[in-house]
Amino acid sequence: MVYANQNWSTVIMGITADFLTVREWPIAEGRNFTQSDVDGMTKNCIIGQTIADNLFGSVDPIGKVIRIKKVPFLVVGVLEKKGQSPQGTDQDDVVNIPIRTAQRKLFGSPFPNAVNSILIRATSSEDLSRAEEEVTALLKQRHHIGPNKENDFTVRNLTELLSVASSSSQTMSILLGAVASISLIVGGIGIMNIMLVSVTERTREIGIRMAIGAKQRDILLQFLTEAVLLTFFGGVIGIALGIGGATAVSSLVGWPTLVSFQAIALAVFFSAAVGIFFGFYPAKKAAALNPIDALRYE
Repeated sequence: MVYANQNWSTVIMGITADFLTVREWPIAEGRNFTQSDVDGMTKNCIIGQTIADNLFGSVDPIGKVIRIKKVPFLVVGVLEKKGQSPQGTDQDDVVNIPIRTAQRKLFGSPFPNAVNSILIRATSSEDLSRAEEEVTALLKQRHHIGPNKENDFTVRNLTELLSVASSSSQTMSILLGAVASISLIVGGIGIMNIMLVSVTERTREIGIRMAIGAKQRDILLQFLTEAVLLTFFGGVIGIALGIGGATAVSSLVGWPTLVSFQAIALAVFFSAAVGIFFGFYPAKKAAALNPIDALRYE
C-alpha cells in the first residue's frame, strides 16, 4: 500500500456489505460498504487503525486515495480499534475492499467467484450446533456431495476454539499457582526458621518479660506481630519490584501492562497470612517457655 511518500505491507480482505455486522466491528470514521459497492465493484476501501496510524499519521484518511498493488482505492471508512486476536495477530492491520472488486480487479484468479471463507453468526449461543448442522447440509447440497462422500470444505465452530483457549489458560493458571504455592511454602519455612532463631536468642528477654507480669498471650502476640511485619515488608518489596518490572517492560519493549489494585491487595493479604501461619509455631514455643528456665538460659 502506498500513500504519498509512505508505504505499508498489510493484509487485504475482500468482504461483503454484511461482513462487519457479522464480526460486530463498528466503523470509527466514514461509512461501511453498501451492496452497490459490492455489485458495482467499486474501488473503495475500509482500513484498520494500525494502517491509519502508520500510513496517514495525523492526516484524516477519509477521502484520500491509496494505491494497493498499483490500483488506486478511495478510503471511505476507518474501523474501530480491535486489538490482538487470540493467536496474537494485529486485527487492526487490515484493509477491507468489496469482495467482487477483490475477485475481479485486484487478486486475479482462474476461479473469479471463489471465496476462502464464509463467516456466519447464529442468533444465539444455543443455536450454534443447529446452525453448524444446517450450514454443513447446505454446503453439501450446493457442492453436490453425496451421503458417503468426503466433504471438500471445513465448518468450524468458534466455541471449540474458545474451549481450547480456556483449557490452555486454565492449565497455565494451575501451573503458575503451583509455582507460587511452592514459593510461599519455601518463604514460609524461611520465616519460621528466622523466628525460631529469634526465640532462641531472646530466651532470657522472654523470661524477664514473664517475670515482670507478661502473660503467655502477650508473648504470643509479640512474636506473631514480628512475623507478620517481616512478611509484610517482604511483600511490599516484592510489590515494588513487580510494579518496577512491569513499568520497565512497558517502556523498553512496548508491551502494554496493567497493575491491578486487587492483585496488590491479594499479595498483601497472603504476605500477612504466611506470617501468621508460619510464625504461629515459634510464637507458641516462645509463649510456652517456663519463666525460671528462660531466666537461667545461657
